[in-house]
Amino acid sequence: MTDERESPAPLSACDEPLATRYDVALLDLDGVVYVGPDPVPDAPENLRKAAKEGLRIGYITNNASRPASVVAEHLASFGLDVIAEDVVTSAQAAAKLIAEEFPEGSPVLVVGGEGLTSALEEYGMRPVRSSDAHPVAVAQGFHPDVSWVMLADGAHAINEGAKWYATNLDLTIPTAGGMAPGNGTLVQAIRAAVEVDPVVAGKPEPPLLETSIERLKAKKPLMIGDRLDSDIAGAHAVGIASLWVATGVHDAHDLARAPKDQRPTYIAPDLSALAQKQPGVTVEGAKHSCGGWIAEVVSGAVSVKGEGEPYDGLRAILSAVWTATDEPAKTAKPTAKAVGRGRRPLPKPGPALGSIAIDAALHRVGLDK
Repeated sequence: MTDERESPAPLSACDEPLATRYDVALLDLDGVVYVGPDPVPDAPENLRKAAKEGLRIGYITNNASRPASVVAEHLASFGLDVIAEDVVTSAQAAAKLIAEEFPEGSPVLVVGGEGLTSALEEYGMRPVRSSDAHPVAVAQGFHPDVSWVMLADGAHAINEGAKWYATNLDLTIPTAGGMAPGNGTLVQAIRAAVEVDPVVAGKPEPPLLETSIERLKAKKPLMIGDRLDSDIAGAHAVGIASLWVATGVHDAHDLARAPKDQRPTYIAPDLSALAQKQPGVTVEGAKHSCGGWIAEVVSGAVSVKGEGEPYDGLRAILSAVWTATDEPAKTAKPTAKAVGRGRRPLPKPGPALGSIAIDAALHRVGLDK
């Protein structure tokens, strides 16, 4: 747990580089630092620069397939100065939860790979591969070798009373060849055969980030991710600031549709933002301005004027959209017929998330799909 919790306001300003404002960066990996075996372009160099400014770099992943040491070796191959202690996986967060509930040496059925096995051993549990070992718990995490037999055995153990832990519920995982099924799809397979839900360790649930904050000794952490529903929602869940980057799954259209608990503190195209200040948005009536751009919602669409940096334009657009969709329902003016019948007019709801057209505005600021 952090000593100083920040309640982040979306699209906040920061008058100094993020690398000096925060003490630890909690970086999601897939879609932020790498995609498949390859680094995101310029990500390693941006991280090296941030580290030189004193920012500790922590690597946080929902992917439980590999031990932290193997993840660290992968990252080091990009020229990053990283050791296993800089990496925290959802497998470690799940193992910590299990170790807090069951005695040391208790048998835990692994539905996953080496990442889960090594994490359970690290926390003093005994990994097993068969429900015949009468496990006290089932730990399930993504691994490409998970088979029907492993899923069935997990279901058998859960139905016999073992407590079920899932490292994460991500339905997809980015790969070099495109999106592929993630651990969430495998969890759904077991859920179809049991009557309980798993305890979830990974983002957006708090355990992974709380474990990361503890292990990395963060006082003022910044969560950095590409997924609104896991990375940014996870930051909201533990009350820390967040930076969304456009190098992975979600894009500007997804941002405009984001509910309140998935709106980032800062937005940027990539990790170069760590070396930069972050502009805020000024609101005057219906007009939202950032940099040289002014945006407002008019007749169900965003109108944007001006010129300047594309992401300043995006900030103005998002502020206008979120304000419009968050406005409380307005009381409609009563008609003569309603007054005559003594009826109060029903409140008129604001526009729903996703109903405000933004394509023309994004084109105007240079951020087309």
